[in-house]
Amino acid sequence: MLLVIDVGNTHCVLGLYNGEKLVHSFRLRTDNERTTDEWGLHLKNLFDLVGVAMADIDGVAIASVVPPADPALRRTATQYFKTEPLVVGPGIKTGLSIRYESPREVGADRVVNAVAAYARVKGPCIVVDFGTATTFDCISEKGDYLGGAICPGIITALDALVTRAAKLPRVEIARPRAAIGRNTVESMQSGVLFGYVALVDGLVDRLVAEMGCAAHVRVIATGGLASTIAPESRTIEEVDPNLTLEGLRLIYLRNQQ
Repeated sequence: MLLVIDVGNTHCVLGLYNGEKLVHSFRLRTDNERTTDEWGLHLKNLFDLVGVAMADIDGVAIASVVPPADPALRRTATQYFKTEPLVVGPGIKTGLSIRYESPREVGADRVVNAVAAYARVKGPCIVVDFGTATTFDCISEKGDYLGGAICPGIITALDALVTRAAKLPRVEIARPRAAIGRNTVESMQSGVLFGYVALVDGLVDRLVAEMGCAAHVRVIATGGLASTIAPESRTIEEVDPNLTLEGLRLIYLRNQQ
């Protein structure tokens, strides 16, 4: 089995693949100070819950945007799974041509998402990833990674608003009754939800125009709040919560070959 690990700023998402099938997935809080043995203990407990043995893992692939967490994860792969992990970074075969001015600056998660999205649609596409930051990644008809945009994530922006505005409460990110809020909670929900929908649709329109593709540009969303934003968006066509995990699986296979 293949263990794939996506280390984000807030959460680590793990997936277990049996061939092409994602059979289990898990979510842990990102902790930069978690040791190798703590990782081993967490993984063993999770695997025990689903009836998977540590010895069943014969490959590990990691995409991380949190460098302090990487050494312990590498050691976990070699110590507990007796395998050298594939860590997405410079020199790894992705199948994409990175057209960024400095390819090393592109986050591993953005590259992995692009790989999975292009393999899925086999044409021009944009990935919108709703995480700690909301990222937009553009892939051309030929499979070139063109770049994109980065803005504050929804929860990140809401946290900043609540922290800086003393009288505003922390609210659930949910659809209010209408865009015109009739109380403080609904006003904040309107601003957060509908405001981000407008941000996404407006930015996607600009990106599509600059891409200048003859074919239709597909828009795929992923990340924790994708399913909340997508129903209100006119540009997001589908949601895939496991897009990053699938990209990691594809990159692992390409580097084994």
